[in-house]
Parts: sequence; structure tokens; C-alpha cells
Amino acid sequence: MTSDITKLRPDTLFDGGDLDCGSGLILLIRENMLRTPVDGILEMRSREPTVADDLPPWCRMVGHEYLGSRAAEGFVRYFVRRRAAREIAAETEALTRDKQEAKAFEWRARARSVGHQHSKVYARNFSFDIGQPASFEEKDSYPSAIEYLLGAVAGSLTTGFASDCSRAGLEVDDIEISISARLNNILAHLGVEEGDPSFKTIEVKCFVSTFEDENTVKTIWAGTVNRSPLVATLKKGMNLDIRLAIV
Repeated sequence: MTSDITKLRPDTLFDGGDLDCGSGLILLIRENMLRTPVDGILEMRSREPTVADDLPPWCRMVGHEYLGSRAAEGFVRYFVRRRAAREIAAETEALTRDKQEAKAFEWRARARSVGHQHSKVYARNFSFDIGQPASFEEKDSYPSAIEYLLGAVAGSLTTGFASDCSRAGLEVDDIEISISARLNNILAHLGVEEGDPSFKTIEVKCFVSTFEDENTVKTIWAGTVNRSPLVATLKKGMNLDIRLAIV
């Protein structure tokens, strides 16, 4: 490591936001490393604490030289020197392979009925309970599948928006989403009558508390929405009303 990290002058700089090495950060590092000249220095800025432990061993494994880090206000600056020219082809191949593996990744889950109006879903090292198809009560033992879907849409947007704001260097105090939905015919879903059980509308409203430039925040939000697999899929078959309120 360098004896005086304050004197380092990076050739390439990018912001990894709050991504960790298991959620796409390595892909971004490889891509930006290929834009860095041989023996040049890449600076990555990160707000994710686990990067401090994961980045040095990754550099040793692939042959880059980890030069150290320096704390800044709200993030940490990490410095890496690019490997020798003879390794460029291997780095390019690794990036191509990583992208292909990411595109081919398959999400998996399984579900079992474990009692009356009660199923359990298993995904990776997680499990969660799903209750009856629909309920008009204020309280139940478990959420319905519809509520999980709505929660997944809202959660994907809040997490994605927070991450995108972090990568853009925006200071955001709070993000909250309210989501509501109506079915075309709930009675068809319950098997009471014939009809269309699909979603009629889903309304999403995101409230973000920030003093950043309004147009910049709106641009980041639009990108988050457009990149959401759940939103993109649902929009193909129904009306989605998605709004942003800056407070």
C-alpha cells in the first residue's frame, strides 16, 4: 500500500453507492477497471461498509493492487491499481463471463401448503408465510399473496431508488412508498362467480425527503422505475399509476 494515499491521483473514478460485492458491484468495478490505463489508478467511492473487507481479497485474487482507502464525508474512497497489460485479455473475458452468468441467473422458490389457508414459501436461506387468497379483515395471521406482490413492487422501488440516489451522490433523508390496488373482479378470485380476477389498477406514490435538485431527483426516480423488472412486467398487462412527491 502507498505510504501517502492523499497524493494518489486516480485515472478513473466511479461511485458504487451502497452496492455490496454480491449485488453487482464487482461487475461495475471490472467495467471501470477496463477503462483505466495499465498501471493507472481506479478510485471507487462506496457507502457500503462490507466493501472494506471484501475488496482487498478480491484484488489479490484477480491480480490488481489494492492501494488502500480513505474516509470522506458520507463515503469511503477506495484506490486500486490496474494489473499488467498481459492480463487485460483475462480481465475482459472475466467481465464477459460475469455478464453472461448474470443474464442467465434463475431465481427459484418453492411453496408448501402447511395448514388451512396457510402456505410457506422457501427462497434461498429465507422462508415466509402466506395466508388466505384474500381477506377483508383488518388483522390476519399472515399476509395474502396479493399483499406480498404489492410489497415486492414497493420494496423493489424503495431499495432501488435509495441505491440509485446513493450511486449518484444524492443526500436523501427518507424514502417511503404507499401502494394500493384493485382487482377487476375479486369475486372471481374467490371462486364466487365467473369473471376477470386480474389487477385493474395499481397506484404507487413515492415520497422522498431531500434538498437535492428536483429535476435530478426526478431523473433518478424515472431510471429506477424503468429498470424495475416487476414494474416492467406489470405494465405490459395493466394500468400502473406511479407518482413521485418530493417533500
